[in-house]
Amino acid sequence: LLVQKYGLDGVHLSDGSRNVGKARKNLGKDAIIGTFCGSSKHDGLNSGEAGADYVSFGPLSITTLRDGNIADSDLFRWWSTMIEIPVIAEGGLNKKVIGELRKATDFLAFGDELWREKNSLNELNDLLGYSQ
Repeated sequence: LLVQKYGLDGVHLSDGSRNVGKARKNLGKDAIIGTFCGSSKHDGLNSGEAGADYVSFGPLSITTLRDGNIADSDLFRWWSTMIEIPVIAEGGLNKKVIGELRKATDFLAFGDELWREKNSLNELNDLLGYSQ
């Protein structure tokens, strides 16, 4: 695994809960293991039970990320109220979405909505202003 080869702190898995247990077994208890769960609450819960340190859901608007399903903002509100495992909003982030989720998500993971801009740093600073 690249994590071990390069001495990385952890891994972000893109297949929901399927490989969390295997990653935890291979990397040990100190590794940071996160997983992308699309819009599936079930996958998020299974990931947590399998030992994930965080879960991410997304995208939050139409993007090229995954299968086109959109993670509903209600999922983040429910998760942040009911579950202790940190939650990340991943992909399809815009000012409206960030404003709605700023109290229901622990972190933001930007995708092509940031990198397709001519001045990504300015766009990042602008978007982060809505998370305050």
